[in-house]
Amino acid sequence: MSKKRKIVVLSCMIALLAITAVFNFVLTTGTVDIDQSMVVSSANYFAQYRSERITTRNEELLQLDAIIASAEDNSEEKADALAMKIELTELTEKELLLESLIKAYGFEDAVVVIGLESQNVNVIAKAPSLSTDDAILIYSIVQEEANVSPENVKIIPIS
Repeated sequence: MSKKRKIVVLSCMIALLAITAVFNFVLTTGTVDIDQSMVVSSANYFAQYRSERITTRNEELLQLDAIIASAEDNSEEKADALAMKIELTELTEKELLLESLIKAYGFEDAVVVIGLESQNVNVIAKAPSLSTDDAILIYSIVQEEANVSPENVKIIPIS
């Protein structure tokens, strides 16, 4: 790829990022009663996070697809990109599975974030507070499905 083309592609990506930031700011600011703001913010948190995760993962997959398409056959670069694409897909599937299981056990909503470079798993559960039994339940679900030890799991309640 020529240097001029790279500059044009990078400039377009930066422009899209700036436009996304402006839209995000415009759409998330508004007038809401103080009592409703707490409900709206926690309800929006889960939807907004999922939307951002989907967008980010899709962008990462598109970049990996571009690397795979431009790389020579049997090159190390292509093999690394394919491996990363598979790993991202597996992480996404695990996160969605864990979220579904946590909701199936009675939590109103949950978001799971699995670290790509670490063994850390963060669980954000929609609950005013978590009892010891609730925490143990979430730990056991994460341990069984993601094969991580409890010290690598962080549970954050959001009401």
